[in-house]
Amino acid sequence: MDANTKHPHDPRGIGHETTDVNIWAVGKFGVALVTVTLLSIGLLIGVFQFFLSRETASDKAIDPLKVFPSPQLLQNEPRNLAQYRATEDQVLNGYAWVDPKNGVVRIPVDLAIDVLARKGLPVRQQTASPASNVSLPTESGLGEPQQKPQEETSK
Repeated sequence: MDANTKHPHDPRGIGHETTDVNIWAVGKFGVALVTVTLLSIGLLIGVFQFFLSRETASDKAIDPLKVFPSPQLLQNEPRNLAQYRATEDQVLNGYAWVDPKNGVVRIPVDLAIDVLARKGLPVRQQTASPASNVSLPTESGLGEPQQKPQEETSK
């Protein structure tokens, strides 16, 4: 017999250790684990049922246009984009009065380009302003002030 365990000791060392695990403690732990798991599942189902009963009781369709202030998200973005592009195409390719009193009209862009090409753009008159002291830059600095070369007046 072993002095610590008071069990008969096999001198050959064959067999298993009978004092390692307390089977009753492991069994109690397993039963407690299953019980807590089942209680948690039951509680979770109860909470979900509670939330479902509250949702069906107060389930109303809310119109976000009435609830939320501006600016609001677009309800149908492709349709809104198509409307915007149609409006812009009408402005670019249509005829309309801009100012009827002064006779200002809007014409299509292609026609406006053709009219502008035929008529030409206004050109500013270049006035020669004689500069008395003009300095010409050099590699080493601005250089000494020099007179501007005289332009030929006769051609």
